[in-house]
Order: sequence, then structure tokens, then C-alpha cells
Amino acid sequence: MAVTLTQHLADFTAATSYSDLPHEVADDSKRVLLDSIGCALAAVDEPRGRIAIEYAGLLGGTDESATILGSDKRSSVFGAGFANGELINALDFDAVLPPGHVAPYVIPGALAVAEERGASGKELIAAVALAHEITHRFGKSMDYLRDTKDGKTALSPVVGFSSTIFGATAAIGRLRGLSASTLAHGLGIAATSSPVNAHRAWIAHAPSSTAKYHLQAGTLAQTALTANWMAELGHRGDLQVLDDAEVGYRRFIGTGRWAPENLTDGLGTRWDFPAQHSYKPYPHCRILHAPLDALIEIVETHDIKPQEIESIRVWGEGWVMEPVWLSREVEHVHDAQFSIAHGIAVGAHRITPGRGWQDPDLVFGSSVRSLMDKVTYESHPDYVTAIEANPSARPTRVEVTTRGRTYTAERSFAKGSPSLDLATYATTDELVGKFRHNASGVLSEADTDHAVETLLNLETATDVSTVLRALTPSGSRR
Repeated sequence: MAVTLTQHLADFTAATSYSDLPHEVADDSKRVLLDSIGCALAAVDEPRGRIAIEYAGLLGGTDESATILGSDKRSSVFGAGFANGELINALDFDAVLPPGHVAPYVIPGALAVAEERGASGKELIAAVALAHEITHRFGKSMDYLRDTKDGKTALSPVVGFSSTIFGATAAIGRLRGLSASTLAHGLGIAATSSPVNAHRAWIAHAPSSTAKYHLQAGTLAQTALTANWMAELGHRGDLQVLDDAEVGYRRFIGTGRWAPENLTDGLGTRWDFPAQHSYKPYPHCRILHAPLDALIEIVETHDIKPQEIESIRVWGEGWVMEPVWLSREVEHVHDAQFSIAHGIAVGAHRITPGRGWQDPDLVFGSSVRSLMDKVTYESHPDYVTAIEANPSARPTRVEVTTRGRTYTAERSFAKGSPSLDLATYATTDELVGKFRHNASGVLSEADTDHAVETLLNLETATDVSTVLRALTPSGSRR
């Protein structure tokens, strides 16, 4: 019998170790760990973060096997996996990689299992790399949010990030040392346990659900953990689920585009995800990052105060003319992460990006609210042509009218993304600066220094549990 796609992915997962990773792959895996953990630390007092930590307590009972990032509370592997997924994504400050957000789905289960088992830093890095590569390959094989057709944007009626279940499951299984055969069954179980792709409904409704994308990161992390445990205990998964295009995963997850050759082409010899990984300098939906880059250049260069602004006109991504982004109803701090008008208004206030962007006094304050009324947004006329030539392209124009003049700035790519413009690349020093800002008020300065040092040199750690235990307010005393 021919090797199925599920078995192929399992074989790759079981056979890959840290020594197989090119330098840039290992490096980017450490970078995304640093960035994701920092995002989680910044979110511990946010509404979604508080809910996640409380729920983890209900899940864990007296089990304290795993760290909840930024919290002095601990939980079971399943409880910490849930909480950390929600924390990483709470501020919408975490990295993005096609099919969309990946880190909050694939990292939390790996962290919890690595801690419970006392895995080495090298083992964790390899698991994170596997998770991102497998997930990105699914992103290349299925419908994507930024697809185009016949010269127009083509937002599919069914989209979402549910395919991250495969990367999440692979990472956990690798850390648990499962055989390729057991891993294949785990992946098969994960496929048929996968949450539905309900993202399109979330986009269409405003104010949006605070269960972001209609796919809670914590829930997916738990599903991946469950799939591994069930396979290890003896359940058999559907090994043909990826090969059967008529009734298999492609059909029931709702994707119209299915290019399974992207799952295996060059797998094990070519790593694609680092070249597509984007890091977010602003705690706002990625669609607004290029406009924010341009806007902030204008207001800082000309020292423009918010109250001086007469109007802000923005041309940007064309596929976002949808309720969740066009909405001006900001009823919850969560809504501030997606409203274009609100995000532009906040950006004009020149506040350091971080949890401060969701301070209720700012979010609901009169200065931001009044400036929202002066913001307009349209699709950039070159948008489709640009992204068809380069998927990372984000053609943008911003005009700010003030003091009887109109100031203009343009962008082709957003800061934080690998692109033809090397200046947009997020350097490790920039990610460290972001981490330090996110950790402020949660970790001491000494503990923050220690966290940066250990995470950037994670390959030297013999037991990651000591690293993770230090990522709490009382970490240095454990």
C-alpha cells in the first residue's frame, strides 16, 4: 500500500531533530518563541488573558505540571496549553505566517509537554520548527485570506486557521517521542477532531466575538494534545483522510483550493516558513501595519498632535472591506484590535505599541473617538497586482491633512515582514526590544534579562522546565 500523506508527515516529524535544522530555521524558531512568550506576558491582565488563566485553574485541579506564562499560577499540561494559547493571541501582537496566525496554536502544547518531560532546548526548537513548517505547508495548499481571482480579491466563503492542528499535533508527538506509526494515527485523529473553519462568519459580524476568529487558540491546543494522547493509548486514526479529496479533510474542512503536493514537495530538504514569517510591531490586525508605518512616519516627522488633524485618508489592503474591520463600534477593548478607524486614531497618538494600546482610558477616550470620525479607508488601486507579484506586498498610501497642508507617505511592504525591502525585516534586536516592553511590569528587569539570554540561547538548555519556570512573576525564586 502506498504511503499516505498523513504517514509522510509523520515520518518527517519522527525523523527530524535539531541537527537537521538549517541555522536560519533554528534561529527563527527561537525568535518566534521569544516573541510569542513576550506577547503572552503582556496579556496576563487583559480580559481574554484573565479568563484563560481562570479556566486553566478549572482544568488543572491540583495538577501543577506546567507553567502559565506571566502568572504565579500553574496548571496541568492541558490547562497550561489552553491558557498560553489564549495569552499569546490575546493582544493580536503575535507573529503571522500563512495560513494566518500560527504561533498561538502550535506553541502552547509543545511548551507544556516540553516542561512536563524535561525536554532539552534543542528538542523544543526542533518541535517548534516542525510545527511551523507543516502548518505553513497546509497554508500553501488551501484557501487563503488574501487569495485573488480574475484581478479581484477572492475571499472564500470558508476560511480559517484550523489546519494548524497538524503542526500542533506533530510538535507534541515529537516531544513525547512517539514512533512514526503512532504519530500518523495522532495526525489522523487530529484531522477528524479539527475545529471547523468558522473564520468567515467572524469576519462578517460586528462587533466581533471575543472568541477570536471563532477558533480559540486554547481549544485547538487542547485538541492537539488529546489527539496525541489518544494515539499513544491505542486509538487508530484515519490515515487516508488527507488523500481522499472527495470526503476527506479537504472536503469537510471546507477548502475550495487543495494542492496536496505542497505538503510534501521538498519536505525535509527545504524549509519554507522562515522566509514567510512576519513579526508584528503593533498590537493590531496585520492588515493595518503598513498604514500605521506610514502614518507614524508622518506624525513623528512633522510633530503632529492628534487634535491638530483635520483628516486621515488611507488606501490599503483590498480584501478587508468587511464588517469586522470597517466597524466603528468599539464596545470592548478587543474590538480595538480590528477596527481600522480606531487603529489609525490610536496610531496617531504615538503611544509605544504594547498593552497600552488597549488601555480602556485610551480605547474609549474622547481623543481617539473624535479622531476616528476623521479617518477614511479605501482599497489601494494597485493592491491585487502587487500581491499577485509578491504575496508579502502591502501597497499603502496615507494622507494626513493638518495646518492647511496635506502630508503623504507610502509603503510597499509592512515593517516586520521579509520582503524585497530589507528594511522591513524584523531584526532580533527589535524583537528583544518588543519583548522587554511586553515583559515590563510582569517580570523584574533581572528576570527579563535572564529570559532574553536563555531564550536566544535555548539550544544550550538541558531542561526547558527551568527556563519556563522563570517566566513568571516569582520565577527567579522557584
